[in-house]
This record gives sequence, C-alpha cells and structure tokens, in this order.
Amino acid sequence: MTEINSSIAVQKEEGQVWYIHGHLPVFHHEEDDVGSFRMFTSQMIVNGTVKPKEIVKAFGVPSITVKRYVKVYRDHGAKGFYQSKARQSSASVLKGEVLERARTLLDEGRSVPEVASETKVLANTLHKAIRAGRLPAPQKNRTRRHECNHHQKRAQPERQPSADGKCDDTFAGTSRGGDGGTGIGADRISNGVRCAPRRRVAGIAGAAGARTAAL
Repeated sequence: MTEINSSIAVQKEEGQVWYIHGHLPVFHHEEDDVGSFRMFTSQMIVNGTVKPKEIVKAFGVPSITVKRYVKVYRDHGAKGFYQSKARQSSASVLKGEVLERARTLLDEGRSVPEVASETKVLANTLHKAIRAGRLPAPQKNRTRRHECNHHQKRAQPERQPSADGKCDDTFAGTSRGGDGGTGIGADRISNGVRCAPRRRVAGIAGAAGARTAAL
C-alpha cells in the first residue's frame, strides 16, 4: 500500500488498483485503465482530497500531465475521459462548396498553402485530393512543366547542311558522306565542329585564288 497523503492511499492487487480512504475502498479500476486513473486522480484534486504534487510523487507522472487532465475534468467532468473523439476523413472535410472553392483557387494559380489558408483545409488534405484527381494541380506547376517541354524542344539540334551540301544527321548518331556511307563516331561530333573546318578550307582556297589572279 502506498500513501498519497495522510487521508488516502493506493494499493494494487490482482490487476486491480484500489483507492482507500481510511480503511474503506472508495474506488478501483483495472491496472491498464489509464482513463479511469486520470479521471479519479483529477476528481480527487478538484475536490481537494489530494494535491497535484502528491499525485506526481505517488505515481511518478509529469506535473504538466496532471494539470492537463485536471482541466479536462473541470471542463467536461468524468465523461470527458471516456468520450472518443470523432475523426473526420479528408473526403468529409473537402466537399461541396469547399471543394469547388479550392478548385477555383488552384485554377487561378494560387499555391496549395494559400488555398489551405483560404479554405481552412489542411495542406496535406489538399495534396491528397490532388493526387487522387479530385483537385487540379496548381496552375504554376502546370506552367512550369509546359515551359520545360518548350525548352527541350528548342534544345534539339536541327539538321544543317555541311560545306559539301550534305546534311549531318548528328542527333541520330550517323553522318552520311558523298558516297552514301555512314560515318562511325559521328555522334561524338557536333554539327558546328564538323562544318567549320570545311568552311575554313573553302575560305583559304578562295583567298589563294584571288592572290593568283592578282599576280
């Protein structure tokens, strides 16, 4: 038996916890019934039978926890320790006018955090709805993906004619010469590098011919 104070003690026996006032048991609960423990200790504190620090010392529970459940008892009484909290799914929160408002804001280009603040719906709930297809992706994300695709298309090299009038199909990894053969290793050489030497040779030959004519 453990004394809580000079008036009341607690004793555990065969899986049951007994609270004894003087020589008489006044309450008991199962050893693992945390709700009943919190309720009765809070009740004794509110009634003035024990002090919060005595519960902390006797049971080794944090002071902040004792204060929290004393407040529950003051606000809701004994039933506050046994009522289960109803959990709402994201589907039940995000529906009707709220769903339509969120869809409109996203279509206007508002970010998920902004929509969450506007509709009073958790951002995590909005992300789940977007992944499930119930809401559109944010407009900014769709614009960013379009711009990336546009830049990728512009980045692809075009087939340009070389100095001898033939086209280098560098992007395909081949280069066709005048004899129709395929140049191995052309995929390592860009169009600019292949064409530049030919243009330079043509320029040198032209300059040499001009000097010969002058002589």
